[in-house]
Amino acid sequence: MISPPVFCSMVLSFPGTGEQPHFAKRSFRVRKKILAILDEKTHTVVVKLPAVEQSVFCDINREMIYPVAGDWGKQGWTKVELRKITKSILK
Repeated sequence: MISPPVFCSMVLSFPGTGEQPHFAKRSFRVRKKILAILDEKTHTVVVKLPAVEQSVFCDINREMIYPVAGDWGKQGWTKVELRKITKSILK
């Protein structure tokens, strides 16, 4: 399990990463592009992955990592359950 503060610390450790609001959530960006969106209420993170990486990570455990519903998921947007994922997989 990873807490939202631990996730924030991890993602902000990447060079050039900054934080900005994204509607009612927190987004983390590099060169104005979204790297991750954190929903602290549900303890989930959304990241965009290339199709092959999305498939590989989702095959690990679909209760931890799975495509976002609808067309967004088909474009690589992937939901990560912070309460279920390990730190090593998230890295």
